Amino acid sequence: TLGSSIREEIDSLSRGFSRVSPVLIDITERPDHLSDLVKTADIVVSLLPYQLHHEVAEVCIQHSTNMVTASYLTPKMSALHSRAIEAGITVINEIGLDPGIDHLLAMECIDEVHQAGGKVESFESYCGGLPAPECSDNPFRYKFSWSPRGVLLNTLGTAKYLFDSKTIEVPAGGSILDNCKDLFFLPGFALEGFPNRDSIRYAQLYGIAAEAHTVFRGTLRFRGFAKTMQSLQKLGLIDPNPHPALHPKGPEITWREFICNLIGLSTLDVFYENLKSRVGERVGEEMTEAIEILGLLDDTPITKMSTPLDTTCHYLMKKLALGERDRDVVILRHDIGILWPNGNREKRGITLVEYGQISGQTAMARTVALPSAIAAKMVLDGEIQEKGMVLPFSPDIYRPILGRLRAEGIQAKENVTLVT
Repeated sequence: TLGSSIREEIDSLSRGFSRVSPVLIDITERPDHLSDLVKTADIVVSLLPYQLHHEVAEVCIQHSTNMVTASYLTPKMSALHSRAIEAGITVINEIGLDPGIDHLLAMECIDEVHQAGGKVESFESYCGGLPAPECSDNPFRYKFSWSPRGVLLNTLGTAKYLFDSKTIEVPAGGSILDNCKDLFFLPGFALEGFPNRDSIRYAQLYGIAAEAHTVFRGTLRFRGFAKTMQSLQKLGLIDPNPHPALHPKGPEITWREFICNLIGLSTLDVFYENLKSRVGERVGEEMTEAIEILGLLDDTPITKMSTPLDTTCHYLMKKLALGERDRDVVILRHDIGILWPNGNREKRGITLVEYGQISGQTAMARTVALPSAIAAKMVLDGEIQEKGMVLPFSPDIYRPILGRLRAEGIQAKENVTLVT
């Protein structure tokens, strides 16, 4: 059974698969419908927005149905651990790409080092889903194959990581992008990266808290993304709070008028060059051109979605959609500093690059869905017996999944550099 709240989505995905039953469902509007579906299922794979997983998990506990999700283990999900154990069910979390494949590759390397008597002194990781370079032809160097809300909202979040034995905490509100830096592990790609959420908790989960002086997990983008995103932040376009000019039942407003509103410029007899000059005072000349290219200074009507964030998301979803002739690429990189018992040091680089297909499966869909599907089958086949909220950090979980991913052609490369 394949469920979604979007009819076109389930019809498209189920077409040609006679054993798939498409079901139109909205779990927030019809929790009774969700309950009916879960009651008859052997396992539930939830690929919903992360904030809805705990609602699905509650129903799975009620009906003693196992569950798999590709999202982070949130506090709300963690709180259900004991009840899941009592219900006798397995709920596997963080088994997509990031989080997911990144964990599997990290644990494979870390366990190998520990078994040989070595220590992990540093762990730095980056991952990102991007348009292929030839398709990154916009100021963001980015395109969306799903709602951009999470991408935009994450740039306003907090982050925490360990660097040279010091805890670095990045406050909310856009400071994450101030910590962006250029990356050169693939010299043919113009890449940049910035911190992603709380990295320090993974020092404990990976078993390296007592030995690592640096633990960092970051988001990967093409160079230029951060500066463009910061310009949207400076203009107030990623504000998650309701704005009176964007009330769905209010008067029509254009992007040009809304930008004037945000920067305190009267729309009466405003000259376009004057508007550009005032925008430039906020974001600089280069980024004003980017804002212009994105169409945010055009005299075209806005589809109002109450908040600047949701209105901008709705616009960018259409403006920067992954086109029919576009393809995406997934890039994952671990840099692991190792100290061996004889005193030698090495830096191990683990790199995964996967391209999507033109008019076919995206790399993101493939690298999220395959680990989730493999984990679901392992639960169904009794290969995973652990109950409660489970993470894929133990060898009996990550080794089989990595082996089966490699059989599907998802294979990382390793290179080792001796450090003198």
